[in-house]
Amino acid sequence: MSQTSPEQNKAVILDVLAKAFGPQDFTALDRYVHPDYIQHNPTIPPLKAGLRAFAGSLPATTRYEPGAVLAEGDLVMAHGRYSGATETPLLAVDIFRFEDGLVVEHWDVVQEEVPVEKTVAGHPMFTNPQSGTANR
Repeated sequence: MSQTSPEQNKAVILDVLAKAFGPQDFTALDRYVHPDYIQHNPTIPPLKAGLRAFAGSLPATTRYEPGAVLAEGDLVMAHGRYSGATETPLLAVDIFRFEDGLVVEHWDVVQEEVPVEKTVAGHPMFTNPQSGTANR
């Protein structure tokens, strides 16, 4: 397999997340996630099969919305919103590691989204700075 650039890796992650955690289209997941994928989230089963089963078990209303996405070397970090599967949307920073063009490892930090009117600072927890509409 060939090496991929950080920009290509970003595009892969956005495709996998938007499709697997939305319309439950596993085409990108099946193509770009290594079968022996290492999962560090304690609630998701191991391997690519575990990720696919987890995503497939979510309600059809589940959606993923990307925010900031950064890539450097073999790592991609995406800040995003998962909604429709839980009463309160979840915000996550997902970190993915690539080898030979495939996702081989994943870590994340997840928390419930707090409405802006309930935040002490008065700023939303989730924005998309890449869209040019980030709140400052």
